[in-house]
Amino acid sequence: MYLSIGGGFEELRQFQDNLSDYQIIVLDGLNPDRVMFSGNSISAKKLHLLYDRDNEHYNVITYLKGGMAKKFICNGCDTF
Repeated sequence: MYLSIGGGFEELRQFQDNLSDYQIIVLDGLNPDRVMFSGNSISAKKLHLLYDRDNEHYNVITYLKGGMAKKFICNGCDTF
């Protein structure tokens, strides 16, 4: 799946390889409970991105509970 003109899953994998201290997780902007990409890193540090299909843009989520308007998020499996 090609996520935008600037990159798809292969580019996300390359970022993941170079940012091995973090696990990159991309959430679907239309259905934020759906994980579109989850990097292979087992790091406790996570970089959450929300993909906006309309603007073909990734937004960084700095506070996941607030960004998703959820009371509880399991950090181990990224479920709400």
